[in-house]
Amino acid sequence: MTTAGPPSTAPARPLRKRPHLLLLSRAALLVIALGLGGCGASSGAGGAPSGASPKVRPQVLEPTAGVQPAAVTPGSPYGDPNAHATPLTEVRSELRLELVAERVTNARYIDPLQNVTVWERTDQGVDAILPIGAPILAPCRVKILDVTPDWYAGQPLVYFELLDGPDAGKVQYVAEQITDIAPPGSILQQGQAIAVYAKSGSAIEYGWSTPSGITLAVATTGYEEGQITPAGRAMRTWLNALGANAGPST
Repeated sequence: MTTAGPPSTAPARPLRKRPHLLLLSRAALLVIALGLGGCGASSGAGGAPSGASPKVRPQVLEPTAGVQPAAVTPGSPYGDPNAHATPLTEVRSELRLELVAERVTNARYIDPLQNVTVWERTDQGVDAILPIGAPILAPCRVKILDVTPDWYAGQPLVYFELLDGPDAGKVQYVAEQITDIAPPGSILQQGQAIAVYAKSGSAIEYGWSTPSGITLAVATTGYEEGQITPAGRAMRTWLNALGANAGPST
């Protein structure tokens, strides 16, 4: 049996504090303290039970000194208690007048002015005289975009988009001595009447238009009364290609 030896008589060495152990001890104490603090906070202010939603306090935004607030312009929805959305009926009405996204096709056009008795001058478009009540035909499937009631001398202008053929997407117009105009937003098939020749007026004018109803002549080169425009020449060439026998640009 082994017996324990006599106790050592060597003097005990003093313990040295190790810096890394001291840092670990302090970190452990900090974690414990934070954990206890978190447990106390979970009960909520004023002893609220754990898990209760905190009460939201309103925050006041103080303006920056010297900075003026943004002005609300008349009609702006910002800060306007009476602002409202555009009525659906108005939106639908505007959509009816929009262009149709049509691709160019190889469809053929028909002469829209088949009953002309006298071809007149070339200006913004081509002027012509027809028998009273004669129709101005849709050269292909077209969409009536809109009508300008008093375009010239109290007479109207109607402009429409070509939906077929090599000029699909382009816009034409017929103006002045016309009546019984197809309503805006309607789509006509080839050969249907866009309008008819009225009893009185200053003959008709048929030409190229912009999507907004401004004649192409005015929008590109401008126009002075009686002036022969490139847009007018182009329309006479277009009509002659359909067999209209509209004669030269004069």
